[in-house]
Amino acid sequence: MNFTHAIVKKPCQNIIKGITRANLGFPNYELALAQHQKYVEALESCSLNVILREADENYPDSTFVEDTAVMTRECAVITNPGALSRKGEIAAIEPIIKKYFKKIERIESPGTLEGGDVMDVDGFYYIGLSERTNRKGAQQFLDILRKYGMDGMMVGMSEMLHLKTGLSYLGNNVLMSAGEFQTNSLFADFSKIKVLHQETYAANCININGKVIVPSGFHESRKMIEIYGFETIALDMSEFQKVDGGLSCLSLRFVSEI
Repeated sequence: MNFTHAIVKKPCQNIIKGITRANLGFPNYELALAQHQKYVEALESCSLNVILREADENYPDSTFVEDTAVMTRECAVITNPGALSRKGEIAAIEPIIKKYFKKIERIESPGTLEGGDVMDVDGFYYIGLSERTNRKGAQQFLDILRKYGMDGMMVGMSEMLHLKTGLSYLGNNVLMSAGEFQTNSLFADFSKIKVLHQETYAANCININGKVIVPSGFHESRKMIEIYGFETIALDMSEFQKVDGGLSCLSLRFVSEI
């Protein structure tokens, strides 16, 4: 997918206190910083203008900026994270977004929505109903999309933390899918790369201007992506995996409106 900009935020030292169910131990802060820098360099190598924000120790999960907003082609939507410890993160992201978008919408309580539950497929949006995104938040998002001539649909789910934990759209009708999504009839018309159970983490990857950034160490998934004709960039994501973070989580990718 084509983008011009990305917003990223450095991990804070309190990342060790981040929300997680991965059971992989605590992240190494210095290694997380180094991996984040490599991530920024990869975005830049894909011709993105990267807007780097400083760490915020008040919010352990704040490096995962994707959850705070959804950047559509017509407007930006400030979310309302479902995790109570993350509610305050949106205050820091909104002033930055205003520099690049004229039209800004918001998800209001009691609706909740996190960007990790929203997958853009060429302007049609799949919205996962998860522990972090509820039906009221998803409906608000659908109403916003329709206001601007776009559309989407809700996706029921039970296994994954976020929709994009198990799904990634690569373009050209190709979908990475893991776990419960491999048999979901909503995605029957896609060409699917079925991610092996032991490589589930590789289901979260991102196509940026024709290059697919993948987590390193998941050889079968990377090989299949390349068989489909995509150039790949592999990055070590070990420290972010420990706190349930994937490649898409670490940036807000968009085309600037201004």
